[in-house]
Amino acid sequence: MRTTIILLLLAVFPASVYSQVSDESVSRTIERGLDWLASKQSSRGGWTANGEAYPSAMTGMAGIALLMEGSTTTQGKYAPQVRKAVDFLLAKARPNGLIGDSRDDRYTYGHGFGILFLSQVLGEEEDNVRRDELIDVLSRGVDFCGKAQTREGGWGYVSAKDGNNFDEGSTTITQVQALRGCRNAGIAVPKEIIDKAIKYIHRCAINSGDGGVAYNIHGGGGRPPISAAAIACLFNAGEYDDKFVPNLIKYCNKNLLDIGNNNDYGHWHYAHYYFAQVKYRQGGKDWEDYRKKLFKRIVSEAGSDGSWSQAYVGNVYTTSINLTILQLDKATLPIYLK
Repeated sequence: MRTTIILLLLAVFPASVYSQVSDESVSRTIERGLDWLASKQSSRGGWTANGEAYPSAMTGMAGIALLMEGSTTTQGKYAPQVRKAVDFLLAKARPNGLIGDSRDDRYTYGHGFGILFLSQVLGEEEDNVRRDELIDVLSRGVDFCGKAQTREGGWGYVSAKDGNNFDEGSTTITQVQALRGCRNAGIAVPKEIIDKAIKYIHRCAINSGDGGVAYNIHGGGGRPPISAAAIACLFNAGEYDDKFVPNLIKYCNKNLLDIGNNNDYGHWHYAHYYFAQVKYRQGGKDWEDYRKKLFKRIVSEAGSDGSWSQAYVGNVYTTSINLTILQLDKATLPIYLK
């Protein structure tokens, strides 16, 4: 009878989710995921989402996951892949500063993740010629960000000019994190760009009406993924004592700490990509309790080939996100440091 009850419980509550995940298991999962990611790099040095979409964004995200392992353009297991990713994104740099293709319907994501990755490479680049090239591309990329910002202080899927000043929270957060990465790397970032973006996020929080951050300044209720990203964005901007942070953390704790829930708000991986950054910066018991639950789920969902599946964007996207989360404790990249 007891054996039957145990088997029934295991069927309802899988051991992979509720048992302690070992450091060895996490390390093995990371290694297999990174190997899979490296194997999917194109001969030109990039990665893409489903349907060959979003090459700049996917290359930036995948490149960041490889950098977090400790590899650079010259050292480490994935140095060849990192070098090729840098070459790919530098080749995508346009005269106007955009890293990507203006025909892409969401090119600001690609631009943001592209300059975020390149900004993290710059600090470890030893070749003077390549450093100068990176500094030039990143400086023009920052200039593009400023010109692409809308009147309200946010960013849309395309520049303000191309998108008739449409803006929304998630692309705004991508740009702010990328700009902070550039500033950390020594690239000049005008303060007014960041100040306008912070005010935009504040307005999205005020207009949500429920303690979270709305999709954009027009309201419509808080969205947990964007709310988590907003906190990470404020932290990246140095706004640790921002008056909105305590309520936003409370809102996200309410909506995101149930790790098994991914049906009520969607974009589960995106939400925890940013919420993990927030919790890691908080540190202590908050991070340890959250980490334990989150890592269990991520490790349990890894595929037999080392990747994680996700239907509407693709495995490169999901694998890059999960590997970034699993490697936060390595503290290799300045953008994620406490």
